[in-house]
Amino acid sequence: MVELPANPLAIELSLTNQELWWQTKDDSDGVEYWRASADVWGLDPCPPDRRHVGLFRLAVVELNPERNLLDSLEVGEWEFEYIAETVLNLNDGTLVPELDAQISNGMQRMVILCGFELAEVWRGHGLAAPLIGATLGRFSETARLAVCRISPADFNGECPDRISAELTALRLGALLERVGFFLWKGVYVVDLNDRALADAGFGLFRQWGPCGGDC
Repeated sequence: MVELPANPLAIELSLTNQELWWQTKDDSDGVEYWRASADVWGLDPCPPDRRHVGLFRLAVVELNPERNLLDSLEVGEWEFEYIAETVLNLNDGTLVPELDAQISNGMQRMVILCGFELAEVWRGHGLAAPLIGATLGRFSETARLAVCRISPADFNGECPDRISAELTALRLGALLERVGFFLWKGVYVVDLNDRALADAGFGLFRQWGPCGGDC
């Protein structure tokens, strides 16, 4: 296995809320857009061109009738539309009762994991799951759940054939399940209070922490 460019415990997460400078809370359509960048922090030695580890794109929506996600969708936002029509009540924008019963109490907000990508040099080392868990964990006090839609169609452009695209979708689904997601009517869902999100990084701590794998 190729050696990592730096100690993975030196990776920091920077979360940025993306909005136009003139937008206010009243102007918002009820969707907050966030980016989480994973990078090796400046105090640790690492080649400059390898400091960037990965990028995670997220959206946060409120689960209430006044800011119904379905009312704010524009034509072409099929990914959001599929998620909304699957997990939300069409009338009031709250979680459907069957799913609501499986999620712990908290602020009536939902995080959508829109996409994620690791830099090529950092792939294959088991970092995706811990970083996804850590990123979503940052929202555990301000949202109840996170969801993600994975479809083979998302990979048609980068996979040579349909079977390869389907296998890629299955592999990413299995990755999400390792950090606590479960498949619910075609959408991956995780309770943001699920310990699996935090425990996803335990293996890295054992390997790279002070004990060096002997803990």
